[in-house]
Amino acid sequence: MSELSGYTIRTMTRSDLDIAVEWAAREGWNPGNGDAECFYRTDPEGFLIGLLGTEPVAAISVVRYGSSSGFLGFYLVLPRYRGMGLGLRIWHAGLARLEGRTAGLDGVVAQQENYRKSGFAPAWRNIRYEGTGGEEGKNNIPKRGSIVSLSELPFGKLLEYDRSFFPEERRAFLDCWINQRGSEALGITENERIAGYGVIRPCRNGFKIGPLFADRPDLAEALFSALKAPLTEGTPLFLDIPVVNPSALKMAQRHRMRAVFETTRMYRGKPPKLPLHRTYGITTFELG
Repeated sequence: MSELSGYTIRTMTRSDLDIAVEWAAREGWNPGNGDAECFYRTDPEGFLIGLLGTEPVAAISVVRYGSSSGFLGFYLVLPRYRGMGLGLRIWHAGLARLEGRTAGLDGVVAQQENYRKSGFAPAWRNIRYEGTGGEEGKNNIPKRGSIVSLSELPFGKLLEYDRSFFPEERRAFLDCWINQRGSEALGITENERIAGYGVIRPCRNGFKIGPLFADRPDLAEALFSALKAPLTEGTPLFLDIPVVNPSALKMAQRHRMRAVFETTRMYRGKPPKLPLHRTYGITTFELG
């Protein structure tokens, strides 16, 4: 269409990212209240916005980690501008920024075939579960192990533990993520070493837990229970679980959570080998 001649794509400013997060909220993605700041700190050059004239109409994130990995998210076009090719233009601009890297994304069911056409292959399914917060299971803490605030643990040790769950070190992201306003970050230790950690953060609707990593199911259960316990009874609570971890699914069922949304993790390039059997909650569908 003729309007394409006035279409430009540039790197987002920090305030542009707030616009994209608001679009995501309208789509029902339920972003965290502090997500934009932590996302932007991770890679300030990793967010693109498409404009018709001066009006923002499309977005994509293409965050780079280390020297060999990247993650794609926030792929959005305003509803009234869909079907014009604007999304495809910003999609290709985003992929160009990740050229030569293994790129991941969490694709909704309706878009997965389109992602396949761009070279992305499915790795595993994720399901978002919804439950409620409250005191249930508050004291379900294993005899071996202690739950502490992550602020009491050396950040270097946390970074080392987190590295086994992610293709690259994510220092800038993690430093912000565990210190968000209104959130709580807890670790569990055994024999003076970190054996799991989790973060709960406020969102537009209720709270999300993510990540939730643990070396064993009982440790994951203890962290999950401790994270949800301070919430007011009935507060909506969300957890994104890789389906390939049956212990995580059983944990969600024990807490009477229900499946409400689904994505598939897909990669272009060689997929990383991640310990999904120790992953009880994905960090975020937008940044991996």
